[in-house]
Amino acid sequence: MPKIIVEVMPKEVLLDPAGKSVNNALHRKGHKDITAVRIGKRIELHFDREINDGDIANAKKIGEEFLSNALIEDVVNVHVEN
Repeated sequence: MPKIIVEVMPKEVLLDPAGKSVNNALHRKGHKDITAVRIGKRIELHFDREINDGDIANAKKIGEEFLSNALIEDVVNVHVEN
C-alpha cells in the first residue's frame, strides 16, 4: 500500500527537552560520541491507489497547516514510501 511520509521536527532555534533527556541517557550508557539528539514525529498517510504529485503537494500543505505547530515545528521532509 503506497503511503506518503511527513516528517516534523522541532525548530532548530528551540530547545528539545526530550532530545536533551535522551542525549543525557545515552551519555550515561557510554555513548559519549553522540553530541545531540533531536526527537520529532513521523506521520504516515496511506492510499489505496497510486500517489501523484498533487497528493505530495497536498500532504506538504496538510503537514504545515494541520500536522505540525508552525510556532515550534517545521515539516522537514515529505516523501513517498511503497
